[in-house]
Amino acid sequence: KGLSGAALARRATAQAIRLGAEILTAQEVTSVREQDPYRIVTLSDGTELSCKAVLIATGVTTRELDAPGIKALTGAGVYYGAAMTEAAHYQGQHVFILGGANSAGQGAMFFSRYASKVTMLGRSSALEKGMSQYLVDQINGTGNIEVLLRTVVVEAHGQDRLEAIAIKNIDTGNIERLPAAALFIFVGAVPHTELVAGVVERNQAGFILTGQDLVREGHRPKTWRLKRDPYHLETSVPGIFAAGDVRQGAVRRVASAVGQGANAVSLIHQYLETV
Repeated sequence: KGLSGAALARRATAQAIRLGAEILTAQEVTSVREQDPYRIVTLSDGTELSCKAVLIATGVTTRELDAPGIKALTGAGVYYGAAMTEAAHYQGQHVFILGGANSAGQGAMFFSRYASKVTMLGRSSALEKGMSQYLVDQINGTGNIEVLLRTVVVEAHGQDRLEAIAIKNIDTGNIERLPAAALFIFVGAVPHTELVAGVVERNQAGFILTGQDLVREGHRPKTWRLKRDPYHLETSVPGIFAAGDVRQGAVRRVASAVGQGANAVSLIHQYLETV
């Protein structure tokens, strides 16, 4: 029968407490700063916590599509991301994929094995602008995948579930209503990394750089003072680590995030032996 996410989280919390972890709930962290030999975590009420090492595992929030009808039909024909259960449910039907990055391309290939037709909708003028070439080649070679570029979704229609979507051509302004069994949205995610803004290196989207992503052409970050390279999950500030979806290039799966968290504990122990 499986476990719900909430039940799994409760068990994990109970396990952490049993093993001696202190958990401060309902506490928002507003900033993290370096003050050698400590790392200082500031809470929203002004309280400051000092430590030798910090692990940032604050996750992301899925970017939502702001269009009439989308919110009301989310979970009833409109989905963020994709899963095997939805693929089986829409076997033999026409589904739409919104997005132009690798996740959208992978979703299109996945659904092409089940749906009668998959229509990809993207803002850019070419798939190659946001997607790996191998995926572009696979999509172009799959007969039941249609690609509509320079196109956005402007409205979702349906009573109890999705029945149709209205799409708009960005260049011409033409709006067309199309029957749709399902709409799968892949429009990215927003990382919760404001608390380390200006402290550790992030990419343009706000994801934290760690490990070898910080070493460019053999050179470590200018702020890096140690003689070794950053550990795999270590940020540009020694002693500040990141795990899960907040990292640049992270695989957004629970198992991956949990594995990184466990690995980070080991790396933190290695770091603490040197301070």
